[in-house]
Amino acid sequence: MLTALGLDTATERVYRGMLRYPHAGVADLSRRLGLTERRLREALDQLVDMELLHSSRENPDLLRVVNPEVGLELLVRRRECELARRQEELARGKEAVARTVAEFAALRSDSRMEVAERLVGLDAVQGRLEWLAREVTEECLAINPGGAQSKASLDAARPLDEDALGRGVRLLVLYQDSVRNDQGTLSYARWMAEKGGEVRTRPVVPPRLLIFDRRTAVVPLDPGNSRLGAVCTRSPGIVAALVALFELAWETANPLGADGRGRAADEGAETLTPAERELLKILASGLTDEAAGKRLGVSLRTVRQQMAALMERLGATSRFEAGLKAARRGWL
Repeated sequence: MLTALGLDTATERVYRGMLRYPHAGVADLSRRLGLTERRLREALDQLVDMELLHSSRENPDLLRVVNPEVGLELLVRRRECELARRQEELARGKEAVARTVAEFAALRSDSRMEVAERLVGLDAVQGRLEWLAREVTEECLAINPGGAQSKASLDAARPLDEDALGRGVRLLVLYQDSVRNDQGTLSYARWMAEKGGEVRTRPVVPPRLLIFDRRTAVVPLDPGNSRLGAVCTRSPGIVAALVALFELAWETANPLGADGRGRAADEGAETLTPAERELLKILASGLTDEAAGKRLGVSLRTVRQQMAALMERLGATSRFEAGLKAARRGWL
């Protein structure tokens, strides 16, 4: 029953046995539990390492079993923090995949035109996108990070999107949740959805990306500055990896019409939005407020306001306390 916390079957038996027979010696406990003394001592060492057994203050040669309300709760919090850290590492890994693919494509920019093409500057990128938009016949996948999109970017995309949708092309676009707070981007996304496009949002998205008919992909040379240009690649391996990255992000995103709130994990979680949950995970990983804002596509002020609101809801006076209480509620 406690294997999820890192205890194997024999070690759990020993822990339960010591709770039931706190004064039993090694030989007596070995007999009661049907374990060899060697296996019993191995389990005792593991329980000490996990801080479920402590040395007795009255007799340092004896071990004292820790109350399960204290010891097991500590193990649960540790495992929750570990899971939150692993989820954050996975999110960073997904972003690293997209960056690595873009860097690899840039290094291969001297390859033949049919494999990869380096597009330097916004005009070169816009010209290639216009050509690809005219050629697309079935599907276009797009990721637009960074929250609010510039008016110039939206104006340049509108005629291309309208033409593609008019020809029956399936258009799937992924934005960050923060676009729901920007009227210009939100209006454009709603217009696109009314025309037949599918729009979803999530708190954190991979770097900017466009894929046409699952055969051609366009990624920025520098994900942090799309004005520098882009790489257009038709390499089947690279395109397949980028399609997989898009689909992973798309599956966990919310349709534009949804309110963006996640399902309840337990009491109180029904009011926790995916953005708030992501903010807790990011801050639990040790990132600063400024770094969290960049990841979520929101301002530093918004991050601090959201964190203050979360601390108030949790009844916490510090971020450390907020992290512990959020973990207990299953918010992490």
